[in-house]
Amino acid sequence: MLALTLSCGGALAESPGFARSSLEVVAGDGRRHPFTVEMAISDSEKARGLMFRETLAGDAGMLFDFGRPRQVAMWMKNTLIPLDMLFIEAGGTVIHIEEGAVPGSLEPRGPTRPVLGVLELAGGTARRLGLRPGDRVEHPMFSRPR
Repeated sequence: MLALTLSCGGALAESPGFARSSLEVVAGDGRRHPFTVEMAISDSEKARGLMFRETLAGDAGMLFDFGRPRQVAMWMKNTLIPLDMLFIEAGGTVIHIEEGAVPGSLEPRGPTRPVLGVLELAGGTARRLGLRPGDRVEHPMFSRPR
């Protein structure tokens, strides 16, 4: 199944209606990177994503929860800033990173393997923090029973 999700960058303060949560990305060398994220859980939240926002703080993002592992592609329709996208399998391991996704691009982006979630961060964050596939995301959605 291909879930094509609309997304765009923006600041948390500009997004009433999304639940907020905290997570950490744990790099392979053990460094921990905390983020405050908005949760995109419902179909309408996933469709809206971070659309039409002009900024996204370096320690903020959006976590898309697909409910069960599935093949996912993301695009950048109505995006105003570049984003990095971390594609995360059910156990919390990052399996693919799209760096600097271009605002407005309709090109689907994502891995061929199923994921449970996608973490969108401000463009350049993955490179700045040295994030790589194999890193882990610690958040309750990755530890719940399937």
